[in-house]
Amino acid sequence: MTDYSKVSIPKSLTEGQRQTQTEMLQVPPKSNKLFIGIPKEETSMENRVALVPASVATLVSHGHRVIVETGAGEKSNYSDHKFSEIGAEIAYSKEEVYKASVILKVAPPTVEELDYFHSDQMLISPLQLPLISEEYINKLKKKRVIALAMEYIQDESGIFPIVRIMSEMAGNTALITAAELLSKKNGGRGVLLGGISGVPPAKVVILGAGVVAEFAARVAIGLGAEIRVFDNNVYKLMRLQQVLHRQLNTSTLNPIQLEKELLTAEVVIGAIHSTTGRAPVIVSEDMVMKMKQGSVIVDISIDQGGCFETSEVTTHKNPTFVKHGVIHYCVPNIASKVPRTASIAVSNILVSILLRAGASGNIERLMQHDMGLRHGVYIYKGTLTNQYLSERFGIKYTDLDLLITSNLG
Repeated sequence: MTDYSKVSIPKSLTEGQRQTQTEMLQVPPKSNKLFIGIPKEETSMENRVALVPASVATLVSHGHRVIVETGAGEKSNYSDHKFSEIGAEIAYSKEEVYKASVILKVAPPTVEELDYFHSDQMLISPLQLPLISEEYINKLKKKRVIALAMEYIQDESGIFPIVRIMSEMAGNTALITAAELLSKKNGGRGVLLGGISGVPPAKVVILGAGVVAEFAARVAIGLGAEIRVFDNNVYKLMRLQQVLHRQLNTSTLNPIQLEKELLTAEVVIGAIHSTTGRAPVIVSEDMVMKMKQGSVIVDISIDQGGCFETSEVTTHKNPTFVKHGVIHYCVPNIASKVPRTASIAVSNILVSILLRAGASGNIERLMQHDMGLRHGVYIYKGTLTNQYLSERFGIKYTDLDLLITSNLG
């Protein structure tokens, strides 16, 4: 009888089973060097530059290549010499700049500038919804670029860093601008925003209780103005009072209460931000018609379409218009009024993203695990990925997660 209890097992299958095994460590992705282009802004009265020399120096020290179009930093008081001496290349034609794989802009490219783009290029710029057309979207799709709207990029905590820093500046600038527009010389009511002894101060109504409201309120309080703040998020209203260390007159966006305050306001600041698309219209044209003659509206939400029904995009060259006797200031790049400060602020955020992208291999690879960066993408290699733009222009869109997953496969 054959004994099947003993089966011969080759030594190759048993040797080394109890021996110490080599530990397999995760290999970090190979760091690639980015090629970054900074074109000169062509948009009317855009004075900022996407990267300042100090940030360029940081990128160059990490081995990245930066090319800057001649004159790109002049309006922010940064000369070509300042850029070149820290390692940037100076380009004397747009074609040369747009050879870069990553294009950074502080204003959306013009339709004419889109001709310079090429396949698989990365564009990081604001979207500025009022300026975007169906032609613009379709042309950008045909170029098969990856386009990120910087105002929709989020950080790890869910905050929009570009919006946050620009909102701080916009809040400060909005009140100073409104104070100027209230003067008789500028067609206003001839009212001093803060008032004086024996004369009541002007009333400022702020729509939204976010960062713009916080910094606008700080200036208004410093000048001695009377403040009313509206927001449907009660926690934001509570936070605003906490950070300002004072009890403010606040309210939810109740139409009856809002109209009552608008009738007696000298200044109304629109600061409603949407996380995905157009800002909601809070103030109707009928409400604007009932406001005081010579009062001032500053619509900071205009880069997302505006929160006043009467708002229309203006420029720094022609910043205001009068409708129903009310002065409207609707400049989308309000921070461009102080371009040097604004350029440094934007540059600080962008350089951090670029350094992380370099460490990951490139920006597209960083997007695969950075949900905040992915949130800013609205076109991905010929496909629209933003639902709001899809509904607005009737263009088919595809969820970005599906596109990235299919590429990984």
